[in-house]
Amino acid sequence: MKFTATQIAGLLDGDIVGDPDVEVSKLSKIEEGTEGSLTFLSNPKYTPYIYSTNASITIVNKTFKSENHIKTTLIKVQDAYKSFSKLLEYYNQVKLNKNGIEQPCFISESANCGENIYVGAFSYIGENVTLADNVKIFPNSYIGDNVKIGENSIIFSGAKIYSDCVIGSNCVLNSGVIVGADGFGFAPDSNGEYNKIPQTGNVVIEDNVDIGAGTTIDRATLGSTIIRKGVKLDNQIQIAHNVEIGKNTVIAAQTGIAGSTKIGENCQIGGQVGIVGHITIGNNVKIQAQSGINRNVKDGEVLQGSPALAYKDYSKSYVHFKNLPKLVNHINEIDKKVNGDN
Repeated sequence: MKFTATQIAGLLDGDIVGDPDVEVSKLSKIEEGTEGSLTFLSNPKYTPYIYSTNASITIVNKTFKSENHIKTTLIKVQDAYKSFSKLLEYYNQVKLNKNGIEQPCFISESANCGENIYVGAFSYIGENVTLADNVKIFPNSYIGDNVKIGENSIIFSGAKIYSDCVIGSNCVLNSGVIVGADGFGFAPDSNGEYNKIPQTGNVVIEDNVDIGAGTTIDRATLGSTIIRKGVKLDNQIQIAHNVEIGKNTVIAAQTGIAGSTKIGENCQIGGQVGIVGHITIGNNVKIQAQSGINRNVKDGEVLQGSPALAYKDYSKSYVHFKNLPKLVNHINEIDKKVNGDN
């Protein structure tokens, strides 16, 4: 899809300097701009590239003043970064604006499908599924029996939602996400063998949740695993059965959360964090990357290390840890002097 400078300026309430009819069909970095691409300039350190870029249109701040000849058509706006972000959002909406039912796919006769939905080829929609208005299911996705998906949610290719799970409105599940697989529940018998404990609960994902590619969220043993409103999950995160994550919490990649742990609201959890089961983490907690959490955490704590310490205590302790060889040598020197050794 192509857009002219006039159309883009109208969308951004910007002023054109150059050719109003020039067209673009793709986006680019300013230093990698090619003919037919749209870029932007907001960081002053990239200013030299505006004189050499081959991008057809460049969005700049209204305060920008050219010092040399410029080939690219300029669109001047109040805030170039925000305007380009707005265009990215619009571009993404246009790109994902699919509707209709592709074939081959399977949709159960008992499924309840809203208006303006999209179901991609080779997808499976099970019995008694509810798809609200504007839901988009991309190809090769699996939606199990009795699943409910709220309006405007997007399920990308290859995602799997097991039976009885609930997905809210305006959610995004990226490729490879698995919602509602069995939790890791086994009980040893007298012979030392492990017998599976049936996982009979579900997963409830509230509104405005984003889930990254390859992330897995296990169904509850009983009740629900719950992801509250506004949570943002990165790629390749493991969330075990009966976990609850509070609203607006963000979690980075490769974090693992064991069963029945409760995480509060507005927390920030770094990558590769490990959290044991059956603990409670308060609101507004910050956990640095690669930390290990094995205890309850109070509201507002900032943690680092494995097992995790208060962030300031960890930083102080690390200084001594780095100096341990020197400290050991120093102690040995003192010991020799005290004991009269040469």
